[in-house]
Amino acid sequence: MTSSTPDGVVPANHPVDSDDSDPSFSATLIAWQRQHGRHGLPWQQSREAYRVWLSEIMLQQTQVSAVIPYYQRFLNSYPTVFALAAAPVEDVMEHWSGLGYYTRARNLHQCAKQVVEKYQGQFPADPALLQELPGIGRSTAAAITAFSYGTVAAILDGNVKRVFARVFGIAGYPGSKPVEDLMWKRAQALLPSEGIEAYTQGLMDLGATLCTRSKPRCQQCPFQNRCVAYAEGRAAELPTRKPPKAQKEKQAVMLLLQHEHQILLERRPPTGIWGGLLSLPELDGMQDCSDERVSVDAQMVALRQRASQFGDISAMHVLPVVIHAFTHFKLHILPVQVLLDKRHALVAEDDHRWLDIRQAEEYALPAPIKNLLVSVGAQASFAFD
Repeated sequence: MTSSTPDGVVPANHPVDSDDSDPSFSATLIAWQRQHGRHGLPWQQSREAYRVWLSEIMLQQTQVSAVIPYYQRFLNSYPTVFALAAAPVEDVMEHWSGLGYYTRARNLHQCAKQVVEKYQGQFPADPALLQELPGIGRSTAAAITAFSYGTVAAILDGNVKRVFARVFGIAGYPGSKPVEDLMWKRAQALLPSEGIEAYTQGLMDLGATLCTRSKPRCQQCPFQNRCVAYAEGRAAELPTRKPPKAQKEKQAVMLLLQHEHQILLERRPPTGIWGGLLSLPELDGMQDCSDERVSVDAQMVALRQRASQFGDISAMHVLPVVIHAFTHFKLHILPVQVLLDKRHALVAEDDHRWLDIRQAEEYALPAPIKNLLVSVGAQASFAFD
């Protein structure tokens, strides 16, 4: 394909003059991608912008193998941007459950609504306009328009940064502004005058299949003969890793309210972690952990008071701590099992659901909560029948 763009669309970020321009790089990459790159992924079978956008958002910080079933399930439920925009956000969040980084799902829904309202369901071919929409950054906007419309625009995701750092010997942490600015300059200068789809896909494929973070397959790389990292034996050093930073730790006390074989779930607020998903009721929100982690015993009065809102308590048990790691912090979940003789009518029925704990595997829940419920439901000590 050529770099033709829709009428009135100016190719974005196209290099004019730069010391970093290198036509042989794009030519080599395009030829490699057409022969050895990935061509059978579900989202590659259509240039429809909606499908391309959906795949690019899902692929942010997520492996292809994990994305494929979610992508197919989303298309089955929401075949068009109009269907997605019209869906309740709770349904969208449940479809996303398990894929992680839940802000993406909320932005996905908001973006669909804006595309319908502002652009009558047609995604813009101009990356600058796409960047104004929720959840779409500079690199994602470029990828969407390149694959959908042939717009010439530079991408710079994690895979591309790794390829550039090694091939061109760029030292320094790629997440720092000076290094990232340098890489954006090179990304723009290397853009081809034609074949933007194969070039963009080639950068992604090279980083995902050959120039991997560990154990790169240098012998099969089309740039082996010009790669600085390979020549200098620095593939393990580049790209430079992020400087270590102490990971924050937080704790949350959660109630596992059980009446016979049913468990009470509560819908979380729309913002924050697991926004919009069903989870276990939480006591006073998450707190930063100090050296002396707050004891559940010290909060038992407050726990009992909170639990009594939902029914008559027969027993309370503290279960083992569940630890779940997020990108920026580690969460210690302190689950307290509360057995109820009788349950009360709920004030907010829409925000609470009684569900069978024996079917927890089927519910759209945050991963650590689902694992906890599956474990509890399988324990012989909870013989319901």
